[in-house]
Amino acid sequence: MRITERLTKPAIAALASLLLLAPAAHAEEVLVAVAANFTDAMRDIAREFEKETGHKAVVSFASTGKLYAQIENGAPFEVFLAADSQRPEKAEAEGLAVPGSRFTYAKGKLALWSPTQGLFTGGEEFLKTGTFSHVAIANPKTAPYGLAARQALIHMSLWNTLSPWLVHGDTIAQTFQFVASGNAELGFVALSQLKALPDKTGSSWEIPESYYEPITQQAVLLKKGETNPAARAFIDFLKGGTAQDITVSYGYGVE
Repeated sequence: MRITERLTKPAIAALASLLLLAPAAHAEEVLVAVAANFTDAMRDIAREFEKETGHKAVVSFASTGKLYAQIENGAPFEVFLAADSQRPEKAEAEGLAVPGSRFTYAKGKLALWSPTQGLFTGGEEFLKTGTFSHVAIANPKTAPYGLAARQALIHMSLWNTLSPWLVHGDTIAQTFQFVASGNAELGFVALSQLKALPDKTGSSWEIPESYYEPITQQAVLLKKGETNPAARAFIDFLKGGTAQDITVSYGYGVE
């Protein structure tokens, strides 16, 4: 009798279980730098990524500008999700990213928001009244959503008028908190942040995309992640249907 014929049914079941668990033994971690506006969507994506692949995404959130400065200074990030296309392009040009790995994972949208119900119905008209003390925006120098807010205000011929009333957050996440906490009556936030609110009350205006340059959010595989299978798996997952569905559910566009 051959050895394989001596295996009992319980032994075969145990062997099958070991084989099913084998891929988990090769699970890896990937260090991901993510623009602050994508926080809520990324938490859902990271959870689904781990369930589907067994790999774990360890995520850090900050403004795109700050994350890129960290990457330039040797931070161990392996994948970079920016809120613009300029920094991923620069990462490729400076040899910090794997050539050809850059792609658009989301298209951001800007909104004016206040948690106060009925504060305004027409956002542009309300801004022109000046009947408020503070308006929050992200720092236009480091946060792409802040740059978009500045462009929108220039389009409305309000940048110079409202500059004294502007409160600058380091990131779009901090900007949102300024408004949510009442430190500013209203502010320019990512539409995705409003989609994530459990309570949809308040006043909001989705700013026409013609008021600002497209917020093309690109991702890139960094050189530090080139040989990490989890990093490459994360890039592939981000391009797939599950991640794209989550992205759209948070108010972003996808290609």
